[in-house]
Amino acid sequence: METTIAVKRQVRRRVFVWGVFLVLSASVALPTAVTWVAAQAVQDANPQAAFWRAVREGASGYSAVRGPQANVLIDSRGEDWRNLRNGPVAGWGAAAMGGMVVLLLLYSVLHGRVRIEGGRSGRTVERWSVFNRTLHWYTASLFIVLAITGLSLLYGRAVLIPWMGLEAFSVYAAFSKVVHNYVGPAFAVGVVLILLLWLRFNLPERTDWQWIKAGGGLLGKGRHPHCGFMNAGEKIFTYGSMLVLGVVVVVTGFVLDFPNVPQARETYQLSQLLHDAAALAWITVMLGHIYLGLWGVEGALDGMISGEVDENWARQHHDLWYEQVKQADPTREAIRGPGQTDPGRSPTA
Repeated sequence: METTIAVKRQVRRRVFVWGVFLVLSASVALPTAVTWVAAQAVQDANPQAAFWRAVREGASGYSAVRGPQANVLIDSRGEDWRNLRNGPVAGWGAAAMGGMVVLLLLYSVLHGRVRIEGGRSGRTVERWSVFNRTLHWYTASLFIVLAITGLSLLYGRAVLIPWMGLEAFSVYAAFSKVVHNYVGPAFAVGVVLILLLWLRFNLPERTDWQWIKAGGGLLGKGRHPHCGFMNAGEKIFTYGSMLVLGVVVVVTGFVLDFPNVPQARETYQLSQLLHDAAALAWITVMLGHIYLGLWGVEGALDGMISGEVDENWARQHHDLWYEQVKQADPTREAIRGPGQTDPGRSPTA
């Protein structure tokens, strides 16, 4: 009797376990089956679904395009490019530019402007020739135009549309695109000329490392480090930002400016990402350059406006170059740069 009862209990347990298993299986399988049937019904109702699915997966077909992208109807990698451009590139670029502005404001508040020690003497030293000043302002002006139009195209959807509206922004964006595309090659000429013609002013010197360790005299209240005609910061700016970032911006800009030249679509996408990233980094560095030239260092802008700087400014910021100038002509009351044949001459075209 006890054996019979035990057998019945075992049977009931098995029935219960299998029943639970079947119920759980049905709860999973039934919705799946219903979803599959519904999907098949939708696909049958829309015979184009399979076609567009194949197109997005890269299936080739006929198109009017000729060249490397012939018969590619949809390139889904464009979505990856858009997410990178509007995500990390635009986001990190905005963070870098905003961070630079905050740092410059903090430095200005905490440290103040770097004044000319002893004030202006009234005597000047020739520093930049007319040709070099013209080259500088030509390149700088085009840089500002390209920065404004480029930033408008990158951030316009998020920043300008809410302010200007769709219609006004569409007109402005079309204008910015044309200006950006045509000004770019002219700007490239200025960049190449500066890199070639100013190389002799930016050669490394033994005093450069001392200047870097002293923070260029901007940190603390110690004596300004020794340097020649160009200090290490100016050399790093010219051949760090312009040679590296500038070349990337110029080369990728030419790729984007001439889309009719046979190129793979991946080349254009990569060029666009590199162009945006390098341009944003360059603008960030340029903000520091503009701050120091316009406000941060008293008397620095004089050299690029009149071509001459105050004697006390020259002695304070470029003492080795100033000593060369003074030795070349120690008798003049108004000390000016020597002629082209003098070893300590100021830059001339």
